[in-house]
Amino acid sequence: MTISDTELAEIVGGVVDPELRRDLHTMGMLRGASIAGGNAHVLVALPAEEWPARTELIHLVEDAVGEHTQLESVSVEFVIMDEAEQAAVRDQLIGDPSSTAGTEEAHGHAEGRAVPFAEPGNPTRVLLVASGKGGVGKSSVTANLAIALAQRDLRTAVIDADVWGFSIPRMLGVERPPTVIDQMVIPVEANGVRCISMGFFAREDQPVIWRGPMLHKALEQFLTDVHWDDPDYLLIDLPPGTGDISLSIAQFLPKAELIVVTTPQPAAQKVAQRAAYMAEKVNLQVRAVVENMSWFRGEDEKRYDIFGSGGGEALAHELDVPLLGQVPLVTELREGGDVGRPIVVSDPESEAASIFREMARLLTEEYLPTRRYNEGLKLV
Repeated sequence: MTISDTELAEIVGGVVDPELRRDLHTMGMLRGASIAGGNAHVLVALPAEEWPARTELIHLVEDAVGEHTQLESVSVEFVIMDEAEQAAVRDQLIGDPSSTAGTEEAHGHAEGRAVPFAEPGNPTRVLLVASGKGGVGKSSVTANLAIALAQRDLRTAVIDADVWGFSIPRMLGVERPPTVIDQMVIPVEANGVRCISMGFFAREDQPVIWRGPMLHKALEQFLTDVHWDDPDYLLIDLPPGTGDISLSIAQFLPKAELIVVTTPQPAAQKVAQRAAYMAEKVNLQVRAVVENMSWFRGEDEKRYDIFGSGGGEALAHELDVPLLGQVPLVTELREGGDVGRPIVVSDPESEAASIFREMARLLTEEYLPTRRYNEGLKLV
C-alpha cells in the first residue's frame, strides 16, 4: 500500500506515548514523518533526555506503520524538547501557572492552584489506608489491594504518604525513579499501578526529619505536581497514628474515604479505633476494616490464630462498617513485599491473593456507594 507523507504522519501521530498516555500528535511530540522509496523516517521529540518509553516508542511506531502499510523499513529518530517545549507539555497536562493561577482549572504546587482530586466532578475515588500503629502490614495491604484493583481493569495509583517509613515502591516492584518534566513528575508504574513516594527523594537509610509544615508541603506536591491522569482509584498509604500527615490529607482531600487496617488482637483493635475516630473528627468517612495476619495455616492445613481472633470483626462492628477481608499470615506475602514481588502477582492462586482480589471486588461492586456529581451545581 502506497501512502503519502501526510498519511504517514496521521498514522504515527495516533501512537500513544506510554508515559504521558497521550498520542504523539496531541503532545506535540511528532516532528516529522516522510517516505523515501519503501522506507519511512519518523522524527519524535522526547520531553526528557532519559525518557523511559524511548525503546517502547520505537516498537509502537514500527507496529503502527506496519499495520497500515507495506513499507520495507521504519526508522525512528529522537530529539529532546527544549525548556519552552517542556513547559508546554506541563501546561497541557496539569495547567499553566502563569495564566490560570488561582482558578479552578489550574493545578500545581506553590502557585495557588487546587488539588485536582478535591474538585467537584473529579472521577477519582480516593481511599486512605490507615492504621493505629505500625507493624500491622498496612503497606502490604495497600500494595496488594492496589494491584488487585488494577487487575480489574481499573486505573489505579498509590501515594506513599508514610514519609518516615516509605516502602510502597519496593513492595510494588518499582525499578526506576520517576521522570520530571519542568517540575511536573510522571509517576512510575509497576504491576499496573502508578505511584509516588518519599522513597524517590530520599535514600532508604536516610531519616526524614521534618516538622509539620514541610510534611504538608510535600503532600501538596504529591497531589498537585504529579501527572496522575485521573485514575479510577487513588490509594494513599498513611503513616501510622493520627499525626500531621493525616490531618493534612483531610484538609487536601475532604472527599476521601478511610479503610482501617488492624490485626486480630484486641489491643491492636483499640489502637486502630483511634485512627477511625480521628477520621470522623475531620469529617472523613470510614468505609471498611481490613484484618491482617488473621491466621497462620500450618503444614497440616489447620488454621492457627497466632495473634488471637476477633479484633477486625469487633472494630468493624464498633465503627458500623463492613469487615472487608481477613488476610492470613503467610511468609510469601512478607517476602514478596521485601523483594518487589507482590503475592497477587507472584502467587495469584494462593489463599492471600484470592482474598485481596475478593476485597477489590467488594470495594468496587458492593461496599462503596455510587457517587454522582453535577458539575453545573456549585456553591458560591
